Amino acid sequence: MIIKQLSVFLQNKTGRLTELTRSLSENNINMTAFSIADTADFGIVRFIVPQPEVAVRVLKEKGFSVNTTDVVCLVVPNEPGGLYRALQVLSDNEVPVEYMYAFASENGASVVIRSLSCDKVIEVLQANELQLMRASEIYKL
Repeated sequence: MIIKQLSVFLQNKTGRLTELTRSLSENNINMTAFSIADTADFGIVRFIVPQPEVAVRVLKEKGFSVNTTDVVCLVVPNEPGGLYRALQVLSDNEVPVEYMYAFASENGASVVIRSLSCDKVIEVLQANELQLMRASEIYKL
């Protein structure tokens, strides 16, 4: 249930994101999901790829600052209240969420969750019969 997410720090300059995606493209690496957050000086691109180890190697060889983080992917109904119900379960069990991002698919909305304790997220969500996506499933999207 643990998924490896890559985080790349990019300078806020024209073309840097293009260089990142070109490096992935040239190595036939597809991003399944991604999020971009920025500040005045730099951005953080967080994304999931089918072969994280290969992507890390490729990006480091190209001079990118990259690291991996454990995340969990929750599938919720793509309807009003779907996310709320899952977050309420986490809140009720005092499981903090550092950040999250989502994408819609045929099966509902998939929510990538980062917490200091991914094991606790998994335990609580499974105990409440919420659907989690396996790494092998998200890598195939």
